[in-house]
Amino acid sequence: MSRHSESSSVTPFSRRQFLLSSLGIASCVGATATTVSCARKQRPNILLILVDDWGWTDMGAYGSTFYETPNLDKAASEGVRFTSAYASCPVCSPTRAAVMTGKYPPRLNITDWIPGRPQHEFSAVIMPEDSDHLALEETTIAEVLKPLGYSTASIGKWHLGGEGFGPTGQGFDVSIAGSEKGSPSSYFAPYQEQFPGIENPPEGESLTRRLCDEAEKYLESVKDKPFFLYYPMYAVHTPLQAEPEVVDKYAKKADPRKYQHNPTYAAMIESLDDTVGRLRKKLVDLGIDKKTIVIITSDNGGLRYPGTRTELVTSNHPLRAGKGHLYEGGTRVPFIIVDPLAKSWVEDTPVASIDILPTIAAYAGAPVPKGVDGVSLKGLVREHWRLAERDLYWHYPHYSNQGGFPGGSIRSGDWKLIENYDTGEVELYNLRDDIHEEYDVSKKNPLKVQELQAKLDAWRKEVGAQMPTKNPNYDPARADQGLTGSRRENQ
Repeated sequence: MSRHSESSSVTPFSRRQFLLSSLGIASCVGATATTVSCARKQRPNILLILVDDWGWTDMGAYGSTFYETPNLDKAASEGVRFTSAYASCPVCSPTRAAVMTGKYPPRLNITDWIPGRPQHEFSAVIMPEDSDHLALEETTIAEVLKPLGYSTASIGKWHLGGEGFGPTGQGFDVSIAGSEKGSPSSYFAPYQEQFPGIENPPEGESLTRRLCDEAEKYLESVKDKPFFLYYPMYAVHTPLQAEPEVVDKYAKKADPRKYQHNPTYAAMIESLDDTVGRLRKKLVDLGIDKKTIVIITSDNGGLRYPGTRTELVTSNHPLRAGKGHLYEGGTRVPFIIVDPLAKSWVEDTPVASIDILPTIAAYAGAPVPKGVDGVSLKGLVREHWRLAERDLYWHYPHYSNQGGFPGGSIRSGDWKLIENYDTGEVELYNLRDDIHEEYDVSKKNPLKVQELQAKLDAWRKEVGAQMPTKNPNYDPARADQGLTGSRRENQ
């Protein structure tokens, strides 16, 4: 329930005024032609920053005392900071598809990172095959906004398909550095891969800094018209690389007894923070900050361990586990909306990646495509209106590179149920009392388990979720051989 539920009532007024207000054009009420003209003039710019593998506690405003994030913290203090926001999948590509379309990943048949990890010969179940691209028939945020005169750009990681399925095939006028790749070989030139639009990078160039340069150039070119800049960062995904002097700064303050202590990752977080600071300053310098909505979030929870290595990358404490897992550490993420016409506060209403498209559509005054699962957050952000209570769902029928198991989950109020597809076991947690998901209370609440399992099953049928099948070669003694990651990540 919203922290502002007690003040969510509004003075009664006409449905027409309500609709105009929800589109941000209440001051334009009058003759139809005048209203339409005024609405066009007031359409806001949209800057959507999607960070890769950015954990829930990977900034000061969300509790980190190790990472230095003054620009992110400033954004949080000037906007609405959501504390119960979720990525729609514990890995990247499905969440990116959900962001772009407002639909749950299984509707799009994208339920694992593209192209996904290979099937293990002796595991308990065989993972279903999913798509290696976002279908061109799907309507993206860019395609929602273009009919309204928006300039659209994607600068950074795409990871929703290769040639023929890139950003320019999905409504973007400009595409820089987006491809089927999920991570760079290096954050410093020379790069092994060719990033589209990044020609002949000078030796030692920082990819993170170069992409920010490109974004600033784009903002300068479109400052006089409405724009949608989708800025999906490669950072802070592995490989762990950063400027040596910044790494050294954090090495001097790192304490291995603390939950977060990796100096290289901390330096990468600082590069993320610098990017956010630069882009928001550019909006100010161009005089367009007051008409630009800024949304900042992540595609999944923070990565705890890279592959089979034991070196900790980050900690999502007090949340359990991290990327690749259906526990809170794998799905709960930072989420900030800076609306220049809204007040700032901290909001605990559960929201998700699927809400981004309808939210942006509402700000722009655009119709929402059919079949969208998310809801607009604009009324909540600008008017403090409560969202209707709803359940949130996840479907991840894959073994993750981080040791996660195939499963599904549902959050319903304070309750969260996780269903393990390879063992058939279920876990039940009350997140209000146990945010760490330490105490499985499924045995004490059989009726709640039955209720949530029925909801989860009905949802899977509705969205056409593909399920794993039993593996005839299953061998318990060899089931975990070859699986990267570790079951200890569950802790």
